[in-house]
Amino acid sequence: MNLSSKYLEDAVNALASLPGIGKKTALRLALHLLNQPEEKVGEFASSVTQMRKNIQFCKTCHNISDSDKCLICESNRRDKSTICVVEGIRDVMAIEDTSHYRGLYHVLGGIISPIEGIGPNDLNIASLLERAAADNIKEVIMALSPTIEGDTTIFYISKLLQKYNVKVTTIARGVAFGGGLQYADEVIL
Repeated sequence: MNLSSKYLEDAVNALASLPGIGKKTALRLALHLLNQPEEKVGEFASSVTQMRKNIQFCKTCHNISDSDKCLICESNRRDKSTICVVEGIRDVMAIEDTSHYRGLYHVLGGIISPIEGIGPNDLNIASLLERAAADNIKEVIMALSPTIEGDTTIFYISKLLQKYNVKVTTIARGVAFGGGLQYADEVIL
């Protein structure tokens, strides 16, 4: 793409590096920002910078948070005896959008995938086992993608949880094989 400004070209390339944003969309966004008041663009840039700088990961469940513990783990309205194990933060958001689940979460940060070089030690499994041992956890719901890798991760974690007095369940298979939770609608979830 030949643009008349190096600054515009740099902005387009930066925006195009985001997932799902192609060069044409990036150009449209950059031109939109160019036509906005400087203060508004500054607020936009500042909010993205502040998000990246200040968001932390909950020390308990590994969800995103503004402090050491996320609002879900801090809530007194949650069922502290149930943990829903998910692959990523987007899965927490998808389940929370249903407004039906009232327990806690545990974000693994991925699933076991030898092809991609992701093993059990690369995931937040040890902290899940610590929670199962220390807390009064009665049930662990495995809400991982219905793929071979997801099923392998469920099997691996289920075996590790056997030594604790914890019931291990999985979500219903209304999500198509190979589908991700973040793409399922509220009714399916």
